[in-house]
Amino acid sequence: MEWKHILSDDRFKDIITESLTYLTKFKRIYVYGFVIMSNHFHLIWQMIGGHQRSNVQRDFLKYTSQQILKAMQKLQPEILKDLVVDAKDRKYQVWERNSLGISLWSPEVFRQKLNYIYNNPVMAGLCQFPEDYKYSSAQFYEKNVNDWVFLTHHEG
Repeated sequence: MEWKHILSDDRFKDIITESLTYLTKFKRIYVYGFVIMSNHFHLIWQMIGGHQRSNVQRDFLKYTSQQILKAMQKLQPEILKDLVVDAKDRKYQVWERNSLGISLWSPEVFRQKLNYIYNNPVMAGLCQFPEDYKYSSAQFYEKNVNDWVFLTHHEG
């Protein structure tokens, strides 16, 4: 499946960050790192208080896709045709099914994955340095700038 650049408009990226804010406010997750690109995003998160990852992920993806589709109908209805699927339970598909989850079992693996996601915008030619990309937690770790209320430092 070809990844569509449905998140090119920052208003759609904001739907993701607002949902992360909600999930942290209601103590369902900690977010330790993220990057949101035009066609995908990466999250390093941890469930809190007995919340199951599968449930939180399902709710998060369902809510954000509904909000993005609603916004697209108003702002960019021409994009919707690219999201049409032949499925019994939906007309459009925003997110890839069965997205990949990786366990981060050591500080070294955590740092490796954090560096990998931070380099996505650099590799895409969107910035020279990871901390220059707005929709990322790189500034939080590299410059101690926290523009995202949902972020928690991985070292506590």
